Amino acid sequence: MNTRTGRLCIFGEVLFDRFPDGKRVLGGAPFNVAWHLQAFGQAPYFVSRIGADPEGDSIRDAMRDWGMDLAGLQTDSAYPTGRVEVSITAGEPSYDIVHPCAYDAIAPPSCAPDCGLLYHGSLALRSPTSRSALQHLLACHPATVFVDVNLRPPWWQRDDVLAMLDRADWVKLNSDELLKLAALDGQPQDGANDFLERHGLEGLVLTQGSRGAEVLTASGERCGVQPDTNIEVVDTVGAGDAFASVIILGLIQGWPMALMLERAQAFASRLVGNRGATLKDPALYKTYINDWRLTV
Repeated sequence: MNTRTGRLCIFGEVLFDRFPDGKRVLGGAPFNVAWHLQAFGQAPYFVSRIGADPEGDSIRDAMRDWGMDLAGLQTDSAYPTGRVEVSITAGEPSYDIVHPCAYDAIAPPSCAPDCGLLYHGSLALRSPTSRSALQHLLACHPATVFVDVNLRPPWWQRDDVLAMLDRADWVKLNSDELLKLAALDGQPQDGANDFLERHGLEGLVLTQGSRGAEVLTASGERCGVQPDTNIEVVDTVGAGDAFASVIILGLIQGWPMALMLERAQAFASRLVGNRGATLKDPALYKTYINDWRLTV
């Protein structure tokens, strides 16, 4: 990876999943990734926008309690804090990603740091205002742009996502997303190399659920990892975000590809043994910091 001194920057949505029983769960892929990386001692600069409402206050309090930098968190007086309304029909959940909301109106940061690695997803780019804010960050030429694809109907257009990938250095997506974006008829592995070359990527991270994950690089490396079949799965929500956070750690720390994959899978496996998309115990992260000898 091309490295240089700079801040780790995370751009995108923070929201609450709201359930019929009144329960709400804090999340959003970029927020989850920022949460993990903060606990791993990386002090990310998180750029997002919340409403001037009780849920926005809860997000600000949670970030402050976790030691996160609040400088990039904006407040909107017109739009509410992001939310996803979850409904259950015949035992199956469905999701209404409410639009518009505060993260659709992210403004260019007034004092954004020099970004060494910039992470963003695709959901927050559904609005032109937030797309413009991301363009502002990209215009500062971060050394590495890491895109985590999250295709959430109806909030994505294939051509727009493909254009976004052309500006990326590293991309993470799952096998279904690769099939849709690459218009493949066969297995996703068959088109992964072509996809990497077509978009000029340094690396492609392909997750495949219970079949594990693999990384391909422009230099010809290709390695895979499979999860431990003995793991007790409690909740898979946020597993991909946990995986992405450790991939980013590996890029920052310069880990070999096989080691990076092994550690990403181990941490994602630890997460699915718990309820929720994040972990609330700093001591658990401290164990990884020590075992992996992280530079914090």
